[in-house]
Amino acid sequence: MRNIQLHHNDHSNHDHNHSNHDHNHDNHSNHDHNHSNHDHNHNNHSNHDHNHNNHSDHSHSHSHSHGFGGHHHQDGGREGNKRGLTIALLITAGIMVLEFVGGLMTKSLALLSDSGHMLSDVSALALSLLAIWFAAKAATPNRTYGFYRFEVLAALFNGVTLFAIAGFILWEAYQRFNSPPEVSSLSMILIASVGLIANLLSALALVRQGDVKNNLNLKSAYLHVLGDALGSVGAVVAGIIMLLTDWYVVDPIISVLVSLLILRSAWGVIKSTLHILMEGTPTTINQEKVKVALAEIEGVIDVHDLHIWTITSGIDSLSCHLLIEDEADNQAILQQAIKRLEERFKIQHATIQIETSAVLHPELKV
Repeated sequence: MRNIQLHHNDHSNHDHNHSNHDHNHDNHSNHDHNHSNHDHNHNNHSNHDHNHNNHSDHSHSHSHSHGFGGHHHQDGGREGNKRGLTIALLITAGIMVLEFVGGLMTKSLALLSDSGHMLSDVSALALSLLAIWFAAKAATPNRTYGFYRFEVLAALFNGVTLFAIAGFILWEAYQRFNSPPEVSSLSMILIASVGLIANLLSALALVRQGDVKNNLNLKSAYLHVLGDALGSVGAVVAGIIMLLTDWYVVDPIISVLVSLLILRSAWGVIKSTLHILMEGTPTTINQEKVKVALAEIEGVIDVHDLHIWTITSGIDSLSCHLLIEDEADNQAILQQAIKRLEERFKIQHATIQIETSAVLHPELKV
């Protein structure tokens, strides 16, 4: 649809008022579409031949809605998110190394497993930080969506790695169930307590510096940090039990529980990334409800070729065809569709093709 050319066979029936419509085609990112000042009067649709087999004769109303202000991001919000992620990343990475070294010194599998769980937090924080940096890079003719998908690919790789880590911890726990080694419980408690404090400080940094409520990437990292706090709590509990009872088998038991947390987080990441890469409908949007909302617009006869997908977390896109009544005001219908998509479904990047009964095109494969 993006390369469709408009060809008007009868210019006598078209009154275009472009006095208030400024087009700058040299820079599409600065292209401001103001439909309220753009008046198209198409009184004679009979002179339009729409044939999708020959795009040179294909005429329609084709709108790209740039609800993100031409893809301009709020620099202030991005800088705040970047500061919060950087602080949390430094704290979490430092404690991850501390727990890993401490686990080797104390022979505590619980500490080692908790450091492995912290790796998921470090990866999530790093991915979110990289995503913000890549998002600032301009799109190119070869990468028209920019570098947003880098976050998705990196998250998929991270999820697979987490599965491997969890598998290794489960194998070690299995071996230790029969002959659990003696663990330096007091050192384990102290190191895990430091890890818990670090997790809470990281979460506080994200809340104060960033927007964990509205930014999905930051919220995901925030939830990872809170989940890791549970792992630190588990290590502390295991240490206290072993200190009081010398029941060292509790160490692999806690390790198994932490590994299950890792597997659950990893599966959630893998499932979400594969859904995005397969161009699945965003989980927060009901495709049928979108179709009904568009069909309810006065003058719309049918909604077809409706596709909704996610570019990256928080950026959803839509494309569809609207078959309207021949005498209907196509620009008014287009404006209503754009408004409904943004207000009801938070879709701000929409490509909508308006069609009348004169439009003939074969059934699309997808």
